Amino acid sequence: MTTQNAITWPDAYLPGTGDNFVSNEVIVKGLAAADVWPLLVDTSVWESYYDNVADIAFPQGGGPELKAELDFGFGTFGFPPLDAHVVELRAPGDGTPGRLSWTAKQDGTPDERLNVLHAWLVEDLPGGRVRILTQESQFGKPAAELAARTPNPMLNGHQAWLDGLVSAARRGRDS
Repeated sequence: MTTQNAITWPDAYLPGTGDNFVSNEVIVKGLAAADVWPLLVDTSVWESYYDNVADIAFPQGGGPELKAELDFGFGTFGFPPLDAHVVELRAPGDGTPGRLSWTAKQDGTPDERLNVLHAWLVEDLPGGRVRILTQESQFGKPAAELAARTPNPMLNGHQAWLDGLVSAARRGRDS
């Protein structure tokens, strides 16, 4: 029997306690965490494989590679650039999954406020497979509005991110 790793959730963002929660996962053979991880932490390549991200910026310097405690910003899902902060970053290693998470916030009126935690887990599995899990917990009226739509745009958007990430990793491995 195999047990899979899980996202580490701060209590404030616990899934099911907010206004929207989405979970997307792929398990792919022929790729390794080492193929995927660089494409996930290097924001300069995000727009090459995911068309729902724009205006990536590092207001206090740093970047384009994400690092623990780094502040950055990006636009997505029609929101103006969100203020983001990396809260967990650990590269995958021998028997250890890669972990990345960031908070992202939009201030404004009560109707505009948004607060999220977006987390990633990238791990090698037996048999030459890689597992990529991404989950997001959201709070605020904009999140509730996304959750009320069918299909949920966040669920579909994150699936597009996973699909693009896998395609980019395959292209990189094959070149």
